[in-house]
Amino acid sequence: MGQEPGVNGDARTVTVTGTGWAEAAPDLMLVSVGVECRAESVEGAYAAAAEGLAAVGSVLRSRGVAPADIRSTGLSLRADLAWRDGEGQKLVGYVAACTLSVRLRDLAGASAVISEAVRAGGDAVRLNNLQLVLSDDAAVRAEAREAAWHEALRTATQYASLASATLGRVLSVTDRPPAAGPVPLAGMQRTSASEGVAVEPGTNRVEAAVTATWALEQ
Repeated sequence: MGQEPGVNGDARTVTVTGTGWAEAAPDLMLVSVGVECRAESVEGAYAAAAEGLAAVGSVLRSRGVAPADIRSTGLSLRADLAWRDGEGQKLVGYVAACTLSVRLRDLAGASAVISEAVRAGGDAVRLNNLQLVLSDDAAVRAEAREAAWHEALRTATQYASLASATLGRVLSVTDRPPAAGPVPLAGMQRTSASEGVAVEPGTNRVEAAVTATWALEQ
């Protein structure tokens, strides 16, 4: 928390910044799953990747994931080079990679869905990222802003008392959202392939900050 008590000519003011936070259980899992395949030809690598990704998508749809929650986010094709003594780098084939971004709304069944999708794609599947988020954070963000406001008010009241004054009217209020950072996965434990990945949702924290200026009165 920062505070900036100030004096402006005959108008005495106090300016402080308050921070606050609130927590809520996430209700949405974002999953990035891909398929990477190698083959001697461009056509072979691309076809294998497409087949693997189709298998993953088929499982997702069969488990009730809506088409709107499955989106293609990556497609790449590159040469596969290997170093050989006396020959330098040699072309040994091609690598094709495809990626899907998936939203899973049923957290209780998410582990089973992911495991089945991974099995369908086989060894070519790459589980790139998992995030647990709030599908709508409006209510918890409002709680965080309220907590930030009360902290700013407490601090301003203390400064007013130290200055032998009382708080007057609010002159300005500035919302200062904290810098966005990665949303941590609250709990994830990797077990055997048959058991899949156990996910513990935990809670997500939403932070807020507000800077306010009050007039100081004798």
